[in-house]
Amino acid sequence: MSGGFDARSLAVVVFLGFVAVSLLLCGLAAADQDDPEHFYAGGGAALGPAGSGLAIAGDYLSAATLLSTTGSVALAGFDGVLFAVATVASLVLVMRVLAEPLRRAGVFTLGDFLAERLGDPAVRRALGVTVLVVLAPLLLVQLTTAGRVMAAVFGLPEGAVTACTVAGGALMVCYSAVGGMRGTGHIQILKVVVVLPAVALLAGLVLARYGGNPFALAAAARDGSGAGAAYLRPGLQFGHGPAGILDLIGFQLTLVLGAACMPHLMMRLHPLRDRRTARRATVWAAVPVALLCAGVVVVGLGASALLGHKTVRAADPAGGTALLLVTGALDPGAAGPRDSPLFAFVACAVFATTLAAVAGITLAVASSLARDLAPRTGSGGSARREILRARLAVVATGALAVWASTYTHDRNPQVLLSLSFAAAASVLPPVLLYALFRPGFGARGVRWTVYGTLPLIAVLMVFSPAFSGTPVALLPARDFHWFPLQTPGLVTIPAGFLLAHLGSRTGRRTRRRAAHATAGEAPRSRTTFLAQ
Repeated sequence: MSGGFDARSLAVVVFLGFVAVSLLLCGLAAADQDDPEHFYAGGGAALGPAGSGLAIAGDYLSAATLLSTTGSVALAGFDGVLFAVATVASLVLVMRVLAEPLRRAGVFTLGDFLAERLGDPAVRRALGVTVLVVLAPLLLVQLTTAGRVMAAVFGLPEGAVTACTVAGGALMVCYSAVGGMRGTGHIQILKVVVVLPAVALLAGLVLARYGGNPFALAAAARDGSGAGAAYLRPGLQFGHGPAGILDLIGFQLTLVLGAACMPHLMMRLHPLRDRRTARRATVWAAVPVALLCAGVVVVGLGASALLGHKTVRAADPAGGTALLLVTGALDPGAAGPRDSPLFAFVACAVFATTLAAVAGITLAVASSLARDLAPRTGSGGSARREILRARLAVVATGALAVWASTYTHDRNPQVLLSLSFAAAASVLPPVLLYALFRPGFGARGVRWTVYGTLPLIAVLMVFSPAFSGTPVALLPARDFHWFPLQTPGLVTIPAGFLLAHLGSRTGRRTRRRAAHATAGEAPRSRTTFLAQ
């Protein structure tokens, strides 16, 4: 009984300590948040290469990285390992390809960047719509996870998840509205400092069970998986047939491109001062993510080896609780996972991950609402009103997210995650790469990509196995799917690039016709003037 009391006391102390330190950091960062430069971009200018890199790593690491990847490794073996590798490859891609080109003073959102790059403010609305479609599902998943983990930390019943979600939403609003970019940057750094040791501790304990031999661990995981040798070969997640292979390729492509172009991650790149800072931040961002993904793979294998696939799948068909379940197997002296000090420490680390991710996503959504979708005015004092509008957008975003998340507590989050990553991977890479490296790309190409690709994603998702027809689908009791792939990225990503190409070609023809018409009118107007 005392052990249970000690574990719960530790959970409460660590949880309240993280919340208190986070609020303190946001309060310190709020002293100079009265102008857009500090509110939207204060983090990159103040944190330096190391701080900026760790903040980027913190924004990049989400509950999906920590929980879903662990579950995929536990249940799907080699496929889960591929997902972890793709996560690291995605961050390396964004830091190497996009970090330097996206640096821009006075640019705070993707809408700002493309409006300046293309010389056409009309693209702001299309980018604002994209940011909402990409980040809203991700925000719901993170907020729901934060509520569930908070309930687990305090040992509360299932019915308290809604109240915990509301509490997490309130903290999210405080972090984002008060601290701005700099405050959330400090929270992301704190998250990395908390999460990395927790995952490293778990991975070390798992390896110690097998004498520090990763091959012995892999063999034990194979035996506990119930899939035999197929556990260590690709194809277990989606199947070994042609559709399964295509699904795996599409999922990997979606994960790499989607994670690389998340709008809240792009916001961290704009304030980087120079190329040297960008290069050094790349290292500081990539190393923690690589270490954490390696630890996640070890913990996922440990879940399969120590618990078995039946236990993992019974707790969550998608394996999302595998990271927390394995703490009970590693602490046999505890009466249960919630009576384990190890569980308390890891659960608080997971909560830190979800809450910090929620704060960063909320700030990105509110920034897009305030700058890309709201009417822009040039009257005096507009900067102060814009900050007020951004803070009100944070409050509105938090309230709507909390309300919507109450309807997603008992739903499989994989559908929302697939929608978010598919939208990011299919729309933002074509728009960004064409704007950066293709001369003549304009606002028409952006609109074609956004308004042509997003409806296609929605249609394919609704009629995919992720929505109906499978035990882990959003509607498992119904089956009306005709699209064979669970992730539409293999179709929608090429469609996004094709629409961007076609839109840019039609845009160039329109501009040429307008130029010819203007050139033809000029001599006539001069002749008319002389005749008069």
